[in-house]
Amino acid sequence: MTNLAPAVDRVTDRIIERSKASRAAYLDMVRGEAGKHSDRSFLSCSNLAHGFAASGEDKGTIAAMKAVNIGIVTAFNDMLSAHQPYGRYPEQMKLFAREVGATAQVAGGVPAMCDGVTQGFDGMELSLFSRDTIALSTAVALSHAMFDGMTLLGICDKIVPGLVIGALRFGHLPAVFIPSGPMPSGISNKEKQKTRQLYAEGKVGREELLASESASYHSAGTCTFYGTANSNQMMMEMMGLHIPGSAFVPPNTPLRQSLTRAATHRVAAMTRKGDDYRPMAEVVDEKAIVNAMAGLLATGGSTNHAIHIPAMARAAGIIVDWQDLAELSAAVPLLTRVYPNGSGDVNHFHAAGGMAWVVRELLDAGLAHEDVLTVAEGGMRAYATEPTMDGDQLTWKPAPETSGDDTMLRTVANAFQPDGGMRLVEGNLGRATFKTSAVEKERWTIEAPARVFDTQEQVSAAFKAGELDKDVVVVVRFQGPRANGMPELHKLTPPLGILQDRGYKVALVTDGRMSGASGKVPAAIHVTPEALPAADGSWGPLAYLRDGDIVRVCAETGELSTSADLSGREPAPAPQAAVGMGRELFAMFRINASGAEQGGSAMLQVAGL
Repeated sequence: MTNLAPAVDRVTDRIIERSKASRAAYLDMVRGEAGKHSDRSFLSCSNLAHGFAASGEDKGTIAAMKAVNIGIVTAFNDMLSAHQPYGRYPEQMKLFAREVGATAQVAGGVPAMCDGVTQGFDGMELSLFSRDTIALSTAVALSHAMFDGMTLLGICDKIVPGLVIGALRFGHLPAVFIPSGPMPSGISNKEKQKTRQLYAEGKVGREELLASESASYHSAGTCTFYGTANSNQMMMEMMGLHIPGSAFVPPNTPLRQSLTRAATHRVAAMTRKGDDYRPMAEVVDEKAIVNAMAGLLATGGSTNHAIHIPAMARAAGIIVDWQDLAELSAAVPLLTRVYPNGSGDVNHFHAAGGMAWVVRELLDAGLAHEDVLTVAEGGMRAYATEPTMDGDQLTWKPAPETSGDDTMLRTVANAFQPDGGMRLVEGNLGRATFKTSAVEKERWTIEAPARVFDTQEQVSAAFKAGELDKDVVVVVRFQGPRANGMPELHKLTPPLGILQDRGYKVALVTDGRMSGASGKVPAAIHVTPEALPAADGSWGPLAYLRDGDIVRVCAETGELSTSADLSGREPAPAPQAAVGMGRELFAMFRINASGAEQGGSAMLQVAGL
């Protein structure tokens, strides 16, 4: 086994030390649950009868309590292309479970919203807190204590982190995540981006734009750009929660079905009823979280995971912060360029060597932990293989020796960048994350007068009026978790990109989020503390900024600052609480939300996690 790189060793040790008390408390809770809810025998006959009343031919098996019963938590709906294939999974999984003498039941469903549909509109303000709702829904599904193991069916942005958080509170059970795979590649990403910019400039109409978008997002499966959804799938591999190589196999193929079958069989083999007990609580430990961060950095993954990783970790009693991410980023090189960081999409990435290549390179360079418990019998090294069909048999082969496309996938020795492209910037305006992997290096430092806005719509209006045709740092505040649920500000990408293409020095500073598909404009995002006052009444520095203040954003030196004297100023007026599209129902989440660096979660904050 290769020796760990010093930075990986150092960050891991620091996380373990920092998390000693909280991790011990979590594991104590899990052990207590394992003793109390080890099987269904504690349920009364009436309780048990309710639990299998509609189970048909499986009723006798469940009643006998000798066989494994698998809980299926599903995010199926047929409005989301990524989740549409899940509609048929439960019936298939019940058949697969019977093959190994087990049973399976749909424990419950969780909501799954699409940021691609809600981007720039009111519904987007529910997005981040849908993660808490999904975690709560997962807990409700598993609260019946009918299950010996759990399978989790989810892919997209907040769905996987929410499922992880909820499932970890039932960490005495083994868990396997089951993806459905990406849709086939559509039109080229360059062509799609060009049409978006032409529309933003008013040079093509809505009809042309819709035709372009429909040619890109066109069938069942995950969207093919490397945003948050596909970063989720990468992380489930790196955390050892997938059957190896599952992430990017297309839906509705024999290989995909065989992987689902293998996942069902595997979770049945990992329960306390067998001799290979692998509870989720022991799979998701400090080393698994570090592996997830290393994978994120090596692949130039979504900035949204600067929020999701701390939240998922806290659900397992593990405390990480952005300093951990920044130190790992300095040590982990960028091995991939997948759109929006490159021209090819996840299908091209998978064909070039994909996750098997990335895992092998990280392990061989000591940039990820090999000595971890995973759902695969071969440990983390098993994820350096790719699945294939040999006739009708599922098998695995080693990662390819050479990259299928070195414009997309490279070795550690020949990486695209020496670092992982996720940097911490901080100063008198707070702390923020800056994704460098898609930004040209000459744009890593921007110093210019600020234009300060409270909404995306104000930015769009200023852009259309020509007020931003100059060197400018666009500041969009009151977009944090407490203000409005921290929506992604995806509508800002085309106009800011156009300004940059016109030759201006442009940067974005915001306490909101940007999509995992955000691109070439330098951006300090997730600024914490956010502008809106915290529970103690203190306002964030962004609330005191004014138009014309000089703001400096520098990924080289890790700086986020203003030369303006903010002392003695009154904060900007706070926005009115949002009403409509159900946003008022999420007020309790906003009021209680933690900061972005702690995961932006009300649920975990109130629970003291």
